[in-house]
Amino acid sequence: MEMHFDQHISRQFNEELEGLKTEMLEMGGLVARQVADAVDALANADSELAEKVLQVEEEIDRCEMELDEHATLIIAKRQPAASDLRMVMSVIRNARDLERMGDEASKIAKMAIALTDEGTAPRGYTEIRHIANAVRKMLDDALDAYTRFDVEAALKTLAEDEQVDMDYRSAIRELITYMMEDPRSISRVMNVLWTLRSLERIGDHAKNICEQVVYLVKGADIRHGNKKNLR
Repeated sequence: MEMHFDQHISRQFNEELEGLKTEMLEMGGLVARQVADAVDALANADSELAEKVLQVEEEIDRCEMELDEHATLIIAKRQPAASDLRMVMSVIRNARDLERMGDEASKIAKMAIALTDEGTAPRGYTEIRHIANAVRKMLDDALDAYTRFDVEAALKTLAEDEQVDMDYRSAIRELITYMMEDPRSISRVMNVLWTLRSLERIGDHAKNICEQVVYLVKGADIRHGNKKNLR
């Protein structure tokens, strides 16, 4: 669905709304790069790349605060209504989710450093790569759906979270069984478990962005599985 915010008398208002959207998508690109780098740092035992991820965290935090400030100013100055207000509110919510994804990426980077220091590749890297690829695709697709205000694409991406959750639960069961069979592996595998948990949460936040696409375009709140509002 095409949505255009160019019908206002004030050209400046149009530019403010477009600027807000652009800022949010730029933040999304930064977070997507951070998640990819964190996973690569872990897979390649690259502590230098992991440190780079940790340094980016402050920039992401600053992006969220700036977006929140700009959105608040628009609400105060323009008193937007209908789709304009939904646009502003969706940006605020998305920025919060993106910031939390950045936090999870930083956790993965810390796990990468810990595992690199231990020097041995633990069980679970295959599961990490598989789930990380799925989650990264979800995030890219969610941001793309928001860019195009594409409800159908958002719903399709949202549904992918169910498979991520299934894969996550399966990986957890396998790793817990492995630790029970080899107690010496517990400390290493625990870092893998926490990494998988962070990836699963990133998927949840990507799902939230998809829900905001539906909210923005349709005015329907489908959070918490409340799909009846979509009808």
